[in-house]
Amino acid sequence: MKKNIAIVAGGDQSEVVVSKKSAAGLLTFIDTEKYNLYLVILEGNNWTAEVDGKTYPIDKNDFSFTKDGQKVTFDCAYVTIHGIPGEDGRLQGYFEMIGMPYTCCNVLAAAMTYNKYTCNHYLSGFGVNIAPDILLRKGQTVSADEAVAKLGLPMFIKPNVGGSSFGVTKVKKAEEVEPAIAKAFAEGDEVILESFMKGTEITCGVYKTDEKTVVFPITEVVSENEFFDYDAKYKGQVSEITPARLSDELTKRVQAETAKIYDIIGAKGIIRVDYIITEGDKINILEVNTTPGMTPTSFIPQQVRAAGLDIKDVMTDVIEFAMKK
Repeated sequence: MKKNIAIVAGGDQSEVVVSKKSAAGLLTFIDTEKYNLYLVILEGNNWTAEVDGKTYPIDKNDFSFTKDGQKVTFDCAYVTIHGIPGEDGRLQGYFEMIGMPYTCCNVLAAAMTYNKYTCNHYLSGFGVNIAPDILLRKGQTVSADEAVAKLGLPMFIKPNVGGSSFGVTKVKKAEEVEPAIAKAFAEGDEVILESFMKGTEITCGVYKTDEKTVVFPITEVVSENEFFDYDAKYKGQVSEITPARLSDELTKRVQAETAKIYDIIGAKGIIRVDYIITEGDKINILEVNTTPGMTPTSFIPQQVRAAGLDIKDVMTDVIEFAMKK
């Protein structure tokens, strides 16, 4: 009998649109000969399953729904929410409490990686290179002069949580610091000011099961804009080169670093780690993404194709490993 898989999308932040696009991708990537797929949308307290153009409320007691008098339960949840509550550990905690297998990182790993500052400084203790930075929490501030003295110009100012480059500014002048901080605070309660690192931006995906480690080919990101912003990501204003134009030696180092980071944070499912390669082939982490985008043009599907793998097989690996655990 085929297992029932919930593709869980939505969320409570700006990235809800991106999440729904990832869900649409997953519905085409996952093997429907092995699994029955259901789209489940979480928006605030409104949790619904979408079947044949109709919506059915999710019973939060056991994450089920009733259709035509029949109760439908799930064997596994594939979480593709980018942001709260699917990427920060909240949804994982709920699934743990009701005993629902799910495909992504556990509560601790999700909560830690969702907080960029905490994650990067934790990883720095294991020898991972990070940029000089300043963390501001709600109600805190820093003068432009202080920020420039510590971080230099240009610098990046961005929300500490969230993704898809919402609220991110590349600041080139001191007078731009305060407006950029305000913009970033509009997306969340914590803001990072970070030194600009000049170099090559790359990203690398990885997943593991009990039987194998699969580190994907690296993608090089060449934005037409000032940086890899929302328009570059979702409006095609970027060149994404897979495999990246790196030496074999550097490629192996980045892939080894990615697999190492996976283990340090105790990841599960597919994750993606973003880096900047600076002078001297120095590998600097930007962030860890534990629910990476899964649209047909997203990095992970690109890397799967470049590796010569069938994405259906990759999805099956991830789902079966989640249910096994």
